[in-house]
Amino acid sequence: LRKRGKIGKKIGMVGVRGVKFPAIRQHINTAIANRYNNLNTDFVSFPADDVEADPKAYLAALDEFQPGDICCIFTPDDTHFDIALAAIQRGMHIMITKPAVKTLEHHRQLVEAARQKNVLVCVEFHKRYDPCYRDAHDRIQNDELGPFGYFNAYMSQPAHQLETFRRWAGISSDISYYLNSHHVDVHCWCLQGKARPVRVTACASSGEGSQRLGRELEDTISLLVQWQNIDVSSKQPTSTGTAVYTSSWTASKGDTHTQQGFFFHGHKGEIRID
Repeated sequence: LRKRGKIGKKIGMVGVRGVKFPAIRQHINTAIANRYNNLNTDFVSFPADDVEADPKAYLAALDEFQPGDICCIFTPDDTHFDIALAAIQRGMHIMITKPAVKTLEHHRQLVEAARQKNVLVCVEFHKRYDPCYRDAHDRIQNDELGPFGYFNAYMSQPAHQLETFRRWAGISSDISYYLNSHHVDVHCWCLQGKARPVRVTACASSGEGSQRLGRELEDTISLLVQWQNIDVSSKQPTSTGTAVYTSSWTASKGDTHTQQGFFFHGHKGEIRID
């Protein structure tokens, strides 16, 4: 994007531990700069390379940028709100990875702050751009499959990934926020204007993650959601549907890092994506 002139020359990268950045720069040089001609990989980093830990380094980083600049937030779930709000207050546009925040109140606060500052805030649900998922969305929205009856989604990552999430897994967030949010969003997107969720229950399994990390946390979380179909013309409730969203971070190693897919049953047809 920088080489094509789509963004400015200045790119910043922020973390908690500055001591990681020398290795990050080396990796970027090896994987990108040494493989592509004339591709500038320079960036400024926060905190400084000799800082062991600074959870508030993002504040100093934001002060180095200007209103109208872009802030991309890909951090642990519980940190999204504070970082996003600080960036919005400085007049920056925001892209936040899913889930944007963990509570409805925080969501509303970000919406209001963005409205007051007249900035764009969006959530990075990249499954919406998957061609298979987009095709399923279009078929459901175009009523090819009829009213919603049943939806079953599964998304997982291998158990060794828990080592990457050791600092926060089971403490400040869980696997449902981290992975189920994808298929919850996709399903809501597919049924927009056609149905609404009316009841949510959940259950979880445990054991493997607790042994790995030495503390209690859920291995797999399943959400059971009752949906109410709505007549598009009268806006009145009609039939009901059921959805099950399951996510896990204790899966076995497989042919791909992230297993993902869903099954949708409508009154007039079905679709399955893997």
